[in-house]
Amino acid sequence: MPEKAPIHKHADADGQFRRKRSQFRDSISSSPDSEFPPEKDRYALYINQGCPWAHRANLVRSLKGLESIIQLIVCDFELTKEGWLFTGRNGSDEKDPLYGFTRMQDLYKKADPEYEGRFTVPALWDKKAETIVNNESSEIIRMFYSAFDELLPEHLREDGKPGGGFYPEKLQKEIDAMNDWVYNTVNNGVYKTGFASTQDAYEANLYPLFESLDRLEKHLGEPGHHPYLFGEYITEADIRLYTTMIRFDVAYYNIFMCNLKMIRHDYPRLSRWLRNLYWDGGKTLNGHAFKDTVNFWTYKYGYLRAKGRAEPDAKFVVPKGPVPDIQPLDDDEVTNGH
Repeated sequence: MPEKAPIHKHADADGQFRRKRSQFRDSISSSPDSEFPPEKDRYALYINQGCPWAHRANLVRSLKGLESIIQLIVCDFELTKEGWLFTGRNGSDEKDPLYGFTRMQDLYKKADPEYEGRFTVPALWDKKAETIVNNESSEIIRMFYSAFDELLPEHLREDGKPGGGFYPEKLQKEIDAMNDWVYNTVNNGVYKTGFASTQDAYEANLYPLFESLDRLEKHLGEPGHHPYLFGEYITEADIRLYTTMIRFDVAYYNIFMCNLKMIRHDYPRLSRWLRNLYWDGGKTLNGHAFKDTVNFWTYKYGYLRAKGRAEPDAKFVVPKGPVPDIQPLDDDEVTNGH
C-alpha cells in the first residue's frame, strides 16, 4: 500500500522551510495614552507546551513572577488541520476558559474577523478589549521584562536587578547581534533542517546550525562570557537560546536529524551552561522557572507529530533516549551566582 502523504506541508516547493511573520504587534505600556496599560488579571498568555517560542514567553512570565498577574491558558501541542486545539490532553485545557472555544483560530477570529494569517502561539490576549495585543514572542518577552514592574515587588523589577536586568542597556547591541544569528541558524535553524524536504535544503541548513553551535561553544570560553552568555547574570540571550538547547538532544538530534553532534557529548561549555540554568545552579532565579517550564516527553512526542510521520490517533513509537533527558549538575560546576 502506498504511504500516505504527511498531514502538514512544512516546506515550500524548493524544499526550504520558511517561517511566516507575526501580525499582532501592539505593546503594553504605562503611558497615559496607552491602549493596553498594565493591570492585574487583564491579560492572558496562550501557549502550548511543545512550542519553543511559547516556552520563552512562559519562561519569562515565571522568571518575572507574573503568574498571579497574567493568566496562563494552554492548548494542545498536536497541530491539526484546524490548527491548535483545546482538547483536555497533553496539558491542555478542555476548552478555552474565557470563551469556551475549542480552536485557537476562534480566538484570532474574535480579535479580527477578517484575519487570514496563521493561528500561532504564544498570543497575549487583552480580556477587556477582547483582542490580541501581540503574537510575536520576542516582543512579548520584552514587555514582560518591565511593563508590569509597578505591580511587582522591588526585587523582581528590572531597575533593581544586579547587572541591569534581562536586557541591560550596556549589552543591548551585543545581545541584539547574537539574537540575530542565533535565531536564523539555531532557533529557526533546527526547524529549517528538520522540515527540509530535499537533501540540498537539509544540508544547506544543517551545517550552518552546527557552525553556530561551535561559535557559541567558543563564545562561552571567552573572558566575560561565562557562566552565562554575557557574564555573571542571565540575559535575554540566555533565555532565547535555552528553549532550543533544552530540546536539542531529546528531539532535534534524532527526530529533526540535527545529528552531527550532541550537546551533552560534544559541547562541554554549552552543556554546562544548559545544566546550570535547568538545575538552578547559579541560585539567581525566581524559583526553578527554567526547570519547571520544561516537559521532555512533550518534545519527543510533539516533534514526531510535527514531522508528519503518523496520522492522527495512529500508534507510533516515541523515542526514550537519551538517558537521562538532561544530565545532573556536578557539585564543582555549580555557579556561585547572585
